[in-house]
Amino acid sequence: MNLDLSALADEHLAAARTAEHGRSAHLVVHDGVLRQTVIALTSGTALDEHNAPPAASLQVLRGRVRLTAAERSADMSAGELRMIPKERHGLTALEDAVVLLTAVND
Repeated sequence: MNLDLSALADEHLAAARTAEHGRSAHLVVHDGVLRQTVIALTSGTALDEHNAPPAASLQVLRGRVRLTAAERSADMSAGELRMIPKERHGLTALEDAVVLLTAVND
């Protein structure tokens, strides 16, 4: 599989900007327990707190986001990669942003 993440990021950010809820997502890889999803969020849009998969990482492709968990948060910018805490967490776009979520599910 050959995938142009830059083009996909542009496509979904454009879709998020016209979506009522300010987001757009696309599952790009689903291979057994591995899933990779491109998620675009307009500035101020949040993914409310939710449970974490057994293992996951978040890479920012465009913009800036804030990853929150418990009483702490981490701001991330384009090009950054971070492991997602193995606890309930949320994500907020600090500006229009696109992320690549990689998750391993049981």
